[in-house]
Amino acid sequence: MATQTEPEIVLYDLANTKNVCFSPTVWRIRLILNYKQIPYKTIFLEFPDIEPTLKGLGLVPGESPTGEKHKYTVPAIHHVPTNTHIMDSTPIAKFLEATYPTPSLPLTSELGRTIEVQARSVVGPTFRASVVPREINILSPRSQEYFRRTREAALGRKLEDLLDAEEESWKAVSEGMRGVGELMRTNKEEGPFVLGAQPSYTDFFIAGSLQAARVVDEGVFERHMKYVGYKEVYEACLPYMMKYI
Repeated sequence: MATQTEPEIVLYDLANTKNVCFSPTVWRIRLILNYKQIPYKTIFLEFPDIEPTLKGLGLVPGESPTGEKHKYTVPAIHHVPTNTHIMDSTPIAKFLEATYPTPSLPLTSELGRTIEVQARSVVGPTFRASVVPREINILSPRSQEYFRRTREAALGRKLEDLLDAEEESWKAVSEGMRGVGELMRTNKEEGPFVLGAQPSYTDFFIAGSLQAARVVDEGVFERHMKYVGYKEVYEACLPYMMKYI
């Protein structure tokens, strides 16, 4: 565990008018940094500035299994002691665990993989319907234009149309939401986290998404928290959310 006060990590995050982290993927890394007590500082980037900034750092997006080129995205980090730059939450998490092994953080487990896959399937639609169209409300005018243009092109519809189908989306996944929440409580006798007494990357995957929703819209956050399991994991991770900029 790092004890220096000088930042060892520069974390690149998404800028917004609240000046706090609102990206679920960046929150995963922020939770790891806070859990391991690694000194870091944040550089917030407006949406249009992400690609040129990360290109300037020498980062190159990887490819999907089908050969499709990934986009420039945050989180990205600069590990100052080794002058290493890394992009995307998964490789960053692996690097941080290897470089700062104490306290340890299990990055994967059979239960964790099941929860993450099912959560993407059933919670993902609620985020697209409720969080995505509201994100624009906390962006600067410059990022709003970029966000609307790129998201609407990808979705094939107006952001406001997502809100029109919001209730339908929630009804469609309600049972699945309960099922995922029950999986989160599998080891409740041992502790509040997915694997019991100690957190894992899956806990930060869950809590980071919930905190992102909370920054965007408190009502959407509270709606997720009504399901068993979500609140327990989120509250167990609160000590690692104290630093959020």
